[in-house]
Formats: sequence, C-alpha cells, structure tokens
Amino acid sequence: MSFQPLGLVEMLAHTSPSRIVHHFPSNGVTSSGVYIREATLRAQSTVDTHLHTYDHWGVLVSGSAAVDVNGVVVVYDGLSIIDIKANKEHKITALTDIVWLCIHATDETDPSKIDEVLIKGE
Repeated sequence: MSFQPLGLVEMLAHTSPSRIVHHFPSNGVTSSGVYIREATLRAQSTVDTHLHTYDHWGVLVSGSAAVDVNGVVVVYDGLSIIDIKANKEHKITALTDIVWLCIHATDETDPSKIDEVLIKGE
C-alpha cells in the first residue's frame, strides 16, 4: 500500500471539527497566498451579508446551512464546497451547529488588516 497525499477536500472529510479548530490559530491562517478563515456557528446564527471583489470558496465542513447569494437561497449539508463569485452579496445562516471555512486568495498576512483587504467596503 503506497502513501497518497490528501487534497483539501479529502483532508476536510477526514478531519473532525475539533481538530480543525486546533489547526487554525485566531480563526485564520495564511500560507502561500491563501487565507483560510474558520468559523464555528451555533444553530440560527448568521454571517451577515457581505461581498468580495474576487471569487472565493465557502466550505461547509459540518452541519447544515442556508447560503443566500444575491437573494437565491440554497441549503447545503457538510461537506460542501460553494463557489462564490466576485461582487455577489452572500449571507450564511446556520440551520444546525456548523463549521465553515472561507478560502481567499490574498498575500495579506497581518491579522489586523485582513478584513479590510477581504471585505468590500471595510
């Protein structure tokens, strides 16, 4: 049996949310131009409507969430990867307790500046 490295999807599918929290200090990590923000939300919590000037991915690691993109709501169950296009307003509502990752392309590594770089209007 040979060792095969896992891609992001396979790693998430085999990683419990408690381990993910352990690997993301301060809820975010940057590496080689990629920033990943982790959020753990309780049922009925929301990530308010916002948009970015570039495409990015949302990854529902576990649980169930309603994702509203420009007024179109789709319900996802983890593990799901959602491609969110540039300049599309989006909002996440946790239907159950969830673990959510946002994956962004950025070279910014200063945690105090990350939101102003990532979120349009910040």
